[in-house]
Amino acid sequence: MDFRSETVAGLAASVRAGERSAVELAEQALARIEALDHKVRAFVSLDPEGALAQALAVDQAREEGRDPGRLAGVPIGVKDLEDAAGLPTGRGSAVLGDPRPAASDSVLVARLKAAGAVVMGKTATPELGWKADTVSPAHGATFNPFDLARSPGGSSGGSAAAVAAGMVPLATGSDGGGSIRIPSAVCGLSGLKPSLGRVPSGGQQPPGWGSLSTKGVIGRRMADVVESLAAVVGPEPTDLHSLPMPDAPWLGSLRQPGVPARVAWSPTLGYAPVDAEVLAVCQGAVRVLEGLGAEVEVVERVFPEDPIGAWLTMTNSYNLRTIGHLRGTEDWERLDQEMAAQAEAAAGLTAAELARAQDQCHLLNLHLVEVFHGARLLVTPTTAAPAPLSGQPGGIDGRPELNWVRFTYPFNLTRSPAATVCAGLTSAGLPVGIQLVGPQHGDAVVIRAAAALEAALGVEPLAAVG
Repeated sequence: MDFRSETVAGLAASVRAGERSAVELAEQALARIEALDHKVRAFVSLDPEGALAQALAVDQAREEGRDPGRLAGVPIGVKDLEDAAGLPTGRGSAVLGDPRPAASDSVLVARLKAAGAVVMGKTATPELGWKADTVSPAHGATFNPFDLARSPGGSSGGSAAAVAAGMVPLATGSDGGGSIRIPSAVCGLSGLKPSLGRVPSGGQQPPGWGSLSTKGVIGRRMADVVESLAAVVGPEPTDLHSLPMPDAPWLGSLRQPGVPARVAWSPTLGYAPVDAEVLAVCQGAVRVLEGLGAEVEVVERVFPEDPIGAWLTMTNSYNLRTIGHLRGTEDWERLDQEMAAQAEAAAGLTAAELARAQDQCHLLNLHLVEVFHGARLLVTPTTAAPAPLSGQPGGIDGRPELNWVRFTYPFNLTRSPAATVCAGLTSAGLPVGIQLVGPQHGDAVVIRAAAALEAALGVEPLAAVG
């Protein structure tokens, strides 16, 4: 059994039908992790006994005639920024993690487990999920299964690497600036950042990045992502941004994939340099969209300037709130020093500056509204460059580029639904993602188009590891 050639729906259906057991799937996942993770370093903790106990409970439910759930027996990894009962929540930190096993699950993990998913362990993240390279003070580097010298992106890099290597068919992620879309893109996977509030956060603690971050899952293909999200979307009283159930089930969008009549294609958003090879691959995918019947309009400028300033003002303020109590202590030196320096800079911000950054979310959305007056979907590259070498900046046409992820964070500021699918490979065999962005709460539009484009492209990249 190779999870890379299976679907989430197919795995769960085989367990519900008694053709395979959930224990068999869990044992396969654990064996694959043991065989490969010393190279990839996607997982930071495992719970074999707990996983097998969860799997056995799924099998017993089926044997007793009870519904084992739409995700019956599907092994999953959980990004180490959220709680999974029985496992510590390390947050990628040598200082801020809790070494004690979590007493309960996050809302997302609880809903996945209620649907029959089985937690294998926790996946790696940079400290507090703050950057697009999965390197942390606590666990070092995680590597890209397509090239072990390269980064899997971040901050859900451990989850993406685990799925790309076939250790698990599904893993959770969170996206506050591209942290689902970036690793999905550079690991040849599909990812969706739903509209803020579709997948609830909630729980006893306030969200780490306020109204910027959205939770979700990473899978090999859009069908895997949507099958899983169908089990978790819906209102949650402890989440202030929680949305009601979608008007129509998202799975219906997969059964009727299709692209809108009019699509806007912006190769730079008006400010972002792009690697020539990445751009060529994405332009090929845009031609496929045209072949599917979309009238494509090139929009050279979506935003008047790069909104990185507003995004950094907000995220650095959130991080300062989390780590500020460590200033002046020895533990400050044990933090990721780039993150600490960024947070330190936020200490000099005024309340008015933070308010103006939040105003930018509204103003950026006004520009998007103008785009969506003439199109139902906005398409861009997902990243400006392929996966960089681990611990190194990205590279655009052979030149170092620190900010190789300029295409994702604007849509956290606007709260827009946005997906990525694999558009193709570079000449070096590295995956390239193409991003599809929808209007406010237009998740179904994004899902239908992403599924249609993914099927038409037919790209099924397999990582070298595994």
